[in-house]
Amino acid sequence: MQTEVFSELFPLLAAANPETLDWLLSVATEHEYPTGRAVLMEDAWGNAVYFVVSGWVKVRRHSGTGEDVSTLAILGRGDFFGEMAILDESPRSTDVIALSNVRLLSISAQRFIQTLFKDPQLHHRMLQLMVRRLRQTNIRFQLRHQPPAIKLVNTLSLLGENYGDKVGAGAEIFNIPARDLADVTDITVEETAKILEKLSDKGWLKVNAERQVISLMNLQQLNQLGGKR
Repeated sequence: MQTEVFSELFPLLAAANPETLDWLLSVATEHEYPTGRAVLMEDAWGNAVYFVVSGWVKVRRHSGTGEDVSTLAILGRGDFFGEMAILDESPRSTDVIALSNVRLLSISAQRFIQTLFKDPQLHHRMLQLMVRRLRQTNIRFQLRHQPPAIKLVNTLSLLGENYGDKVGAGAEIFNIPARDLADVTDITVEETAKILEKLSDKGWLKVNAERQVISLMNLQQLNQLGGKR
């Protein structure tokens, strides 16, 4: 991967200087995982930061001592994960599972921490992106009393804006399983299925099971439907 492509693909690295990018590329390791494969496991010690080159993953947490698991987040191309465990030097608190075939780049914890100390711009950019994640979590909290349809529309528009392949006024995202969409939206699977069907009937989205994509027809209208401006 060329340095320019590396920088353009990952917003975290957009502010890094060229020397930093060249060095990170030289020490990065490429991984490929099939659908359903565990990338990281809860309680394992953090030893690397991972960057999503292509595909989709879900971040999940086990509930209590039982077998129930809940999806906390869905990440796509251009995002990263694994940074929290190396920053606070503690075991990982979540699993990361491949939702689709996924390609990743990993950078060891030691080398990534060294890079943050050497490149203040990269350090600052990482803080900005972590704050953005916190803001998105706050938005989900603020939406907790909204109708299920509003909550799901906000989830879909966020996925489209962050990770979707732009198509005209809309975007295409992975056909995420209803259970995972329900978890991250904090609604039931039944509500998710009904709302997706209604949105499809109204022409707001189209589900292509063969291509495994959900086409969000107009992101601006979807944002308005979800109460955003």
